[in-house]
Amino acid sequence: MVFPTETEHRVKIRALSVCQDHLRKVVDISRKIAQLVDCFVKGDKASAKQLYAEILSLGDEIDSAKRVVAQELAEIGAILLNRDDFLRFTDLTSEIADFCKGIAFRLIEMMDRKWDVPQDIRKELANLSGAMFDSVSKLRETIFTLNYGTSKVLEKAKDVEIAERVVDDLYRDLEIKILNSKMEIPALLLLRDVIQLFEDATDKVEDAADASRILAFAI
Repeated sequence: MVFPTETEHRVKIRALSVCQDHLRKVVDISRKIAQLVDCFVKGDKASAKQLYAEILSLGDEIDSAKRVVAQELAEIGAILLNRDDFLRFTDLTSEIADFCKGIAFRLIEMMDRKWDVPQDIRKELANLSGAMFDSVSKLRETIFTLNYGTSKVLEKAKDVEIAERVVDDLYRDLEIKILNSKMEIPALLLLRDVIQLFEDATDKVEDAADASRILAFAI
């Protein structure tokens, strides 16, 4: 069926475009989290504070971009039968950004209080943050292949699953190391929260990859 102004395919492309713009910002905030963790490892508080301000600002931009997606889908209306799938994808990726903000807040608090964290744990935290960012990057590759056919999307989504398993392994090993450490209890608990947020964020990445598979069959 041909509509007066746009075909269903064209409105799908419009919806996908705003979702991709939103995801770009989520990738950016994930990258800045990895950079902030590097500052945490080095004890570079000034750079960490600057990154924290940028992360908060990006968080606001992501919230705005999410509203743009919702508005765009509302304007498209009934022409797009699977608009809930686009909303679900954006909701999931927004949650990744929320977890990132939580990580940043906790790391800054630990630096402000000058709590001692063993260097080997700091380095493993950097490995975990890098692995999480890798999973987000692979999600970006997945969603940006939606215009190139279902098989390509399914292939890229498998890469996300592999990246998620890497994060799982790093998370489990680091959790045990933290619990066995001689850190002060407040630092131990807050750092355990941090690695849990990395794990939660990566779980959302995998959920978003599953949502991209659904979008692939619709586009």
